[in-house]
Amino acid sequence: EGVEDIPGAALAEGMQWEWESFPEYLDALDRRRFAVDVSALVAHGPVRAYVMGERGARNEPATPAEIDRMAQIVAEAVRAGAKGFSTSRTIAHRAMDGEPVPGTFAAEDELFALARAVDSTGKGLVEVAPAGVAGEDIVAPEREMEWMLRLSKQISRPITWLMLQNLAAPDDWRQFMSLSAQAQSEGHLVIPQVAGRPFGVLFGLQGRHRFRDCPSFAPLLALDHRAQAAAMRSGELRAALIAEAARMEAAAIADNPVAALMLRAFDRLYVLGDPVDYEPTQADSIAARAAARGVDPADEYYDRLLDRDGSAFMLMTFLGYSHGNGDALYEMLNHPAAVLGLADGGAHSNFICDASTPTWMLTHWARDRTRGPRLELPYAVKKMTSDTARLFDFHDRGIVAPGMKADLNVIDFDALRLHEPKLVHDLPAGGSRLVQPASGYAATIVSGVVSRADDEFTGELPGRLVRS
Repeated sequence: EGVEDIPGAALAEGMQWEWESFPEYLDALDRRRFAVDVSALVAHGPVRAYVMGERGARNEPATPAEIDRMAQIVAEAVRAGAKGFSTSRTIAHRAMDGEPVPGTFAAEDELFALARAVDSTGKGLVEVAPAGVAGEDIVAPEREMEWMLRLSKQISRPITWLMLQNLAAPDDWRQFMSLSAQAQSEGHLVIPQVAGRPFGVLFGLQGRHRFRDCPSFAPLLALDHRAQAAAMRSGELRAALIAEAARMEAAAIADNPVAALMLRAFDRLYVLGDPVDYEPTQADSIAARAAARGVDPADEYYDRLLDRDGSAFMLMTFLGYSHGNGDALYEMLNHPAAVLGLADGGAHSNFICDASTPTWMLTHWARDRTRGPRLELPYAVKKMTSDTARLFDFHDRGIVAPGMKADLNVIDFDALRLHEPKLVHDLPAGGSRLVQPASGYAATIVSGVVSRADDEFTGELPGRLVRS
């Protein structure tokens, strides 16, 4: 079975299952070598499924005995080196069969028991993707905030939670930021994680797009994006694809009204451009561009897919961009109660590529932003280094000082640039993923070893598992 956008075949071919328990999983990681250091959190979903079987996967209530067993596993994992425990409570996170992941609806006694298990070890943290974070339930965030604040008074370990601006209640985040700041002032560690840029997905011929599942597109699936773009310049094929997509989308929206957020929100779909721009103006939206040309947004979308021989991308902004600018993100990033967190750089491998967020923090927020104030460069670096190191108890890194770990980036700041995403097929079993190159990094040094020089990997793998 796959995970999010990673196909099951890639996992089956690429992973060696050398563990059953979480300590054994960490031992397996310990035997591997990486370009950078890695750590792990013990996740609620697999623990619940392991203890409860199908009942856990179906999100049925846990018995007291099952809760005790889950707590034992969590404590064992943190003692073995996990950096903490993570849980997802948003229905936006779903398994391959479309069902919410295990633990989404866990009762308070289960959540609190697992958090107390972390606390019993004297190390680690609790990480939460709260219900309602994506705007799917505007009442839920207040309930989530209430129990997290209450839990923070019962344990000594940090509770860090995902906070995003959503379209349904675009200003509520300020209330929750204030409550978190107040709790911190009273010695209770409730710490929001905020994003460095709008959270959204990428559409393009190299990845996902609205015509991909149309019957008339099926003969093109075996072609690369350049050949697809050439074929799509046919007027006959264009008409067929636009008509088929409209019918399929109408059926999808009738079955699931939330689908309209992705399928018809042309006012929140922007040309990403080259150089890339994650703070686009409304004039860059597909809706505005279509209006300026006097065409239907579906036609504008189609044309933009063909730009640069099919290599162009469009950005659909879901969260963190409710007012069409980065002002809310700037306010969040500047708040002393928050840490920089969310960046989906992994499992949504064909339509999200947030691994480039650190470069964007430097190029946009600290150097190039024109639509509002910038972050001071030292502050932006601090948000990505010492602040996060402190949250996760990495005591040997996060600042440049004698005796600290020799992890450094040597950057040509003026030349630093983030490039367009591109699709590569380097996963096992021919699996694909989006990557986003950056230039301007003279060297990346890990534990004193240069793992990357002049924007190219050196072949060195100095990264290791870092345990709690």
